[in-house]
Amino acid sequence: MTRSHTFFAIVLAFFAWSMIAPAAAQQVPLQDKPFAEHKVVLQLSDGDAKKQALVLSVANNLLKAYDPDKIAIEVVAFGPGIDLLLSGSERRKQVESLIAQGVRFDVCLNTVDTIERETGKRPEFIQAATPVQVGVGQILYLAEHGYTVVRP
Repeated sequence: MTRSHTFFAIVLAFFAWSMIAPAAAQQVPLQDKPFAEHKVVLQLSDGDAKKQALVLSVANNLLKAYDPDKIAIEVVAFGPGIDLLLSGSERRKQVESLIAQGVRFDVCLNTVDTIERETGKRPEFIQAATPVQVGVGQILYLAEHGYTVVRP
């Protein structure tokens, strides 16, 4: 292979990689709250009912403490934390009430895919939950865009 062929192959490989890398890193866009003065992402990675109740309580308390138009709250559930967002969750009404008040709940599709591989059945989650490919990646994305990460 000549130098020009080698150089061309490297340039072509770099171009192909540069087209793939941004697509893999894409996350769900930020909430549409242009006047939000406070931005909080609540991490939920625990299947414990008490921790899930605590996350819901924190979100509820933030809505009471701040004007709902001035605060953006996003709950990112991954691992055992997605149990809160399953369609059969006993806390479904609380989650849907918070969603109606502008809180966004993200469900990690990597976790959903893992459960499907292990059980042979894809779990169903609350329809109003926002699917994100990588839960931790979504938290990182939000943190990079001014969200404060809280793990109750």
